[in-house]
Amino acid sequence: MTKVILVIHVILAISMIGVVLLQRSEGGALGIGGGGGGGGLLSGRSQTNLLTRATAVLAGLFMLTSLSLTMMAGNRGEQRSIVDDIHVESTTEAPAEPAQPSVPIAE
Repeated sequence: MTKVILVIHVILAISMIGVVLLQRSEGGALGIGGGGGGGGLLSGRSQTNLLTRATAVLAGLFMLTSLSLTMMAGNRGEQRSIVDDIHVESTTEAPAEPAQPSVPIAE
């Protein structure tokens, strides 16, 4: 089930990117894009409304699949933490005594 929702999620993401890129630029913030010319591919107001609605629907479905994937990942069974995987060796031994010098010390 998770794989099916994940595939739908990716398809929705790619579709949303395509629909957003098809929309006409209204701001012209960088001086590029659709501007005010009349010869654009999607110049009518009805296409703009269609693309805006399609973007909203795709965004809503994308959010739904995101939430469902999140809930499915949270219900996997046992709750584990990454801290549980850390293995710390305890040192309960006494510190080693310093070694005696091998050369006799002069008196």
